[in-house]
Amino acid sequence: MADQTLKKPLLSVTAEKYQTLIKQYTPKPTIIKNVVRAFIVGGIICSIGQIFINLFSSFGLARVEASTAATATMIFLGALLTGLGVYDEIGKFGGAGSIVPVTGFANSIVAPAMEFKREGYVMGVGAKLFTVAGPVLVYGIATSIVVGFVYFLLH
Repeated sequence: MADQTLKKPLLSVTAEKYQTLIKQYTPKPTIIKNVVRAFIVGGIICSIGQIFINLFSSFGLARVEASTAATATMIFLGALLTGLGVYDEIGKFGGAGSIVPVTGFANSIVAPAMEFKREGYVMGVGAKLFTVAGPVLVYGIATSIVVGFVYFLLH
């Protein structure tokens, strides 16, 4: 009989002792530090975006066109920094402060694609990029058509 050869484990930990161990080894929350870091990183990213808006405005673009150009520039920079591996380090330090701005969107599109770089730029990076970006683009374009149609009907 196999049941007779098995030994019972020797555990001498009571429920109270287990709770003490949990409290001892559970990491302390760092909420304040995380909030401050997110605020600083998000503020720096948004300040850089504002600098681009002001720069494009000084080139003669209207405020709306300057904002559009700055957004495109920030998306490009987010994608470039993700490709270079820099944005991941910014994200580790700043947490949500790096995710909320539009550069976080670029990071969320490019980062999964970069994992497939070994498979080639077309079948690896390109295919994975459209796998992630596809639903975003489809729903974004569909929503813009619906909003445009509603705007057309109301005016």
